[in-house]
Amino acid sequence: MKKIYSLTFLTFFCAFSLFSQQMVFQKGEIIGNLSITDTTENTYSIYLPKAFSMDREWPLLMVFDTDGNEEKALSMFMTSAEKEGYVLAAPKLVDTISLTKNMMLTTRAIQKVASLFPIKRERVYAAGEGDAAQFANLMPVLVQGVNGVISINAALTNRELMNRKTPFHFVGIVNKEDFNYPFLLTDAKLLDRYKFPNQVLLYDGTGKWPHASYVQKGMQLFTLDAMGRKWIPKDTAYIKNAYKDDLEKVNQLKEIGDLLWAEQYMTEMMSMYGALKNMDSLRSEQKDLRRDRAFKVMKRAENAAFLKESMLREDYQYYIEDDVYTHNFNNLGWWKYQMTEIDKFISGSKPFEKQMGHRLKGYVNALAEDNISLILSDEVIDEDALAFLYMLKTILEPDNHEFYLHTISLSAKNDDFGTSLFYLEELLKTGFNDKDELYSLENTALLRITPEFNELVSKYLEDARYDIKIEENRP
Repeated sequence: MKKIYSLTFLTFFCAFSLFSQQMVFQKGEIIGNLSITDTTENTYSIYLPKAFSMDREWPLLMVFDTDGNEEKALSMFMTSAEKEGYVLAAPKLVDTISLTKNMMLTTRAIQKVASLFPIKRERVYAAGEGDAAQFANLMPVLVQGVNGVISINAALTNRELMNRKTPFHFVGIVNKEDFNYPFLLTDAKLLDRYKFPNQVLLYDGTGKWPHASYVQKGMQLFTLDAMGRKWIPKDTAYIKNAYKDDLEKVNQLKEIGDLLWAEQYMTEMMSMYGALKNMDSLRSEQKDLRRDRAFKVMKRAENAAFLKESMLREDYQYYIEDDVYTHNFNNLGWWKYQMTEIDKFISGSKPFEKQMGHRLKGYVNALAEDNISLILSDEVIDEDALAFLYMLKTILEPDNHEFYLHTISLSAKNDDFGTSLFYLEELLKTGFNDKDELYSLENTALLRITPEFNELVSKYLEDARYDIKIEENRP
């Protein structure tokens, strides 16, 4: 596999001089549905910054989306690409084909972009969020010539494939409430041992996407690294301005009392600028901060939360695997209790336990969704295991209507109308009011004409579709 990717990428770099003179691309706009080859329907989208010109080489950031929304994903990087001077491209990944084929599709997309535009050969990077970031993480390992990745809310997926002889630059961007946060901290230690350049950038908020400034920072880190490696000329003014902004961020974090984040960011700054300027002053400032009593108290509290979180994660992983394997519906009560306990962390007054609570909830949801995906991918689907997981998801996400509907449908398919009716009422209690969806739900043709079904619909949604009367037998 590696030989295939290596040869493909060599072809890509040899194509630099074959710029198309007939195609016209609008700068400053996303252009979609471009053909990768003349013989296939595979497509990609591209974004050229407004300052783009053919008389200099440009860095290329490949952006990935696993839900078929590659243009939307590109839009999240546009502002940063303008400020940092990057060409963006996004292949349309196909979720029905293998990882290898999608990886080869991506390689051909890079080859296509490099045949049209002057791309700097050392400066090809990958980026994505969530599942797409996991795919992006594999790019530097499986595709020769990809030298960095921006991984948003996703830890490394390629630890066993990493090779010390082929280092790449890893930039993780994560929320402290995301369950990937402690995993990314562990990844950073591994990358440090391998001597791979890496930074972990933390952001506030609960959204999937960080503020655009974090994406811009990721691109900026690649540019600073390229200067340190002498791939591009050293720009003193650029370095000075970036360093000034980072110092201001550290001071702001100190002012609001987030000493752990300030200290962590200082560590990242050491690796950001170590090859570009003297860091003795910052190193001394970091040592002073680590001696601060308030910092030590916070560090102990965070470490205690991490330890508790690690033990709970192990329990959750063990029990979900055991419950799925044994179809242990009786343990749903235990899971409901665990969610109550997690909610206590989230609503509590201890900040590190609040963050831990959010991470644990995300972790259990991810475990359940991973198991659902595995079961659905089997040739013979274990419907009892699937039913357990659907029911579990109604506990984990009580306001998500999708899994109530799945449970109703699957139970009706197996003639378990009692379970279907129970989850129907639980669904209606959440405020669900799409009557058309209820009366078209798969596998429920017989259930829908029962008096019990229609009575529940009438109770919560006023009018049922069927008015079924049961007459008593007369002598």
